[in-house]
Amino acid sequence: MVSTEYERRIAARFAGFDQDGNGYIDRADFSAAAKAVLTEFGTAARSEQGQALYAGAEAFWQGMAGIADRDGDQRITREEFVGGAVKRLRDNPERFAEIARPFLHAALAVADGDRDGAATVAETARALTALGAPEEVARAAAAALDADGDGKVGESEIVSAFARYFTVPE
Repeated sequence: MVSTEYERRIAARFAGFDQDGNGYIDRADFSAAAKAVLTEFGTAARSEQGQALYAGAEAFWQGMAGIADRDGDQRITREEFVGGAVKRLRDNPERFAEIARPFLHAALAVADGDRDGAATVAETARALTALGAPEEVARAAAAALDADGDGKVGESEIVSAFARYFTVPE
């Protein structure tokens, strides 16, 4: 049973990872996320960017499984996710960000249409929508990520926001 408000918020984030809605997170969910981003931006899976995104998804899965898959069955249940986030990530959000960084870096590269190292706010919103965020939420989140108001979202902004979102303090 999820007992604190913090744990309830972390549990709600579980759905963002459970791409197929089967009640657990596994390697296939991370691959599905990569595929969704590639499809949204018309990037071939066999391209350098596509391969980097799939490699980032695999690294993210491995890191997440190492933190949260307590029974070693290669699936993370909602309870394992909450327990992993609460017990291992709350006090070290930077570690979670580093686990996610390869995927986030590669997703940013796919979304970055002009290849200048940062995605536009609109490109960021498209990526978030491809990952399952409702369009309105994705647009608002992408705009909030543009901290300096230059119309671009860079890797440091994405990684730190990701860590804050998934490791919110109590």
